[in-house]
Amino acid sequence: MRPLVLNIQKCSIHDGPGIRTTVFFKGCPLDCTWCHNPESQNYKVDFMYDPEKCTHCYTCIDKCEHHAICVKEGELIRLENKCELCGECLDWCLTGSRELVGDEYEISELVKEIEKDSIFYEESGGGVTLSGGEVMCQDLKYLDSLVKTLHNRGIDVAIDTCGYAPQENFEQIYPNVDRFLYDIKLADELSHKKFTGKSNSLILNNLKYLDSVGADINIRIPLIEGVNVDKDNKEIKRIIEILRPLRISSINLLPYHNIMEHKYKKLDKEYKCEIFKKPSNEKLEEIKELFLENNFNNIKIGG
Repeated sequence: MRPLVLNIQKCSIHDGPGIRTTVFFKGCPLDCTWCHNPESQNYKVDFMYDPEKCTHCYTCIDKCEHHAICVKEGELIRLENKCELCGECLDWCLTGSRELVGDEYEISELVKEIEKDSIFYEESGGGVTLSGGEVMCQDLKYLDSLVKTLHNRGIDVAIDTCGYAPQENFEQIYPNVDRFLYDIKLADELSHKKFTGKSNSLILNNLKYLDSVGADINIRIPLIEGVNVDKDNKEIKRIIEILRPLRISSINLLPYHNIMEHKYKKLDKEYKCEIFKKPSNEKLEEIKELFLENNFNNIKIGG
C-alpha cells in the first residue's frame, strides 16, 4: 500500500538548506509525549473536527449515509464504529470544520508536485525534505523509488528522521540522500522509553551506521524543560558525549513550544503536555555554549 501523505509544505526554510518543499508522511513508531504533529502518528487516515468553526447546521448528519454523526448534549459526535471515513460530510461542511488527514500519491504525482518549485531549489540551493511522522518507516520500495527519482533529476534530498527504523532501510536509501536531519531527544534509555515509548538503542546504532558510511548528518535536538533540560545540563552533556566521536555537519537546538494543543482537541486526543516548558533564552544560550566548548561549531538555536 502506498504511504499516506499528511501535507506538502512549499517554501520551507527550516528543513534543510535553501528553499525547500517538505513532504510529511503519516505514521510514526514513536509516541512522544510532546508530539507537535499528533495527526502524523497514525499510519491510517485520521478524522479531525474543529468545534469552534462548526455552526451546528447539522447538514452533515443528514448527508451521512452511514448514520455516523449524532448530537449529544448539544455537541456533534462522530460514531467511530459506524464512520467509514468516506468524506461525504466534508463536502457539505461550509465552514471547513471537518477534515480527513492523509492522501495517497503515486510517485509520479508526488514528483510532479515537487518539481513545480524547481526554480526555487536551483536559485537558493534548496530541494525536497521527506519528513513525517517517520519517513524511514514507510514502504521501503516506495521510498527507495522516490529518492532515486528525485536524485536522478538533480533535486537535493534531505531525510528528516527520528532514527527508529530498520538499519537496512538506511542502507538501501542513503546513497541517494544528500543529508539526514537526525533527531536526538534523549541519551538516557529509560527516560527515552518513558517519554517516547521506545528504547533509543536502535536510534543510536543507526546514527553510528550513517556516520560510518560518511553520510551528511545534521542533528536536531528538541529542548524541553523536564525532559532533557535541567539545572546541571546532565542529559545534554550525555548527548554531547554520544555525538563527540561522530562527524556532525550541524546541530539545531529546537526550543519546545505548545502551539499544537488545538490539534489534540481536533483529533479528540488527550493533551499531556501541560508539564513541559520552553527553556529560558539564557538556558538556550548556555546549552549552545556547551556544544561550542566541545568543538561543535555549526550550532543554531531554532530550525
